[in-house]
Amino acid sequence: MKNFVVKTIANAGALWVAIWLLKDITLTGDSTGRKALTLVVVALLFGLVNFVVKPVVKLLTLPLFILTLGLITLVVNALMLLLTSWLADTFELSFHVEGFGTAVVGGLIISIVSWALNVVLPDGD
Repeated sequence: MKNFVVKTIANAGALWVAIWLLKDITLTGDSTGRKALTLVVVALLFGLVNFVVKPVVKLLTLPLFILTLGLITLVVNALMLLLTSWLADTFELSFHVEGFGTAVVGGLIISIVSWALNVVLPDGD
């Protein structure tokens, strides 16, 4: 349970950095508290997408992983971010990613920041 909370906090922090750095990834809301709550919900949604959908996509694209020496990971991460944006729109959350190029850069930022936060934050083991 503690590991789940740490990963959610890391995802929320990584998403916040991507929102802060890229103007085409937006999080809107009336107040700071509302934005923070939306960010946590989007982080949970992003974690769920990465837990359920990403392994299936990686398995189906295994030959491309081998052929591109893993660079297809950038595309898979971008697709997971776009899927999260679409789901957030479906659930009427105020999070949006505009375009595939933004999703690629955003996915790269989120991967790096999430990795760094997971190194720094305690994992509960």
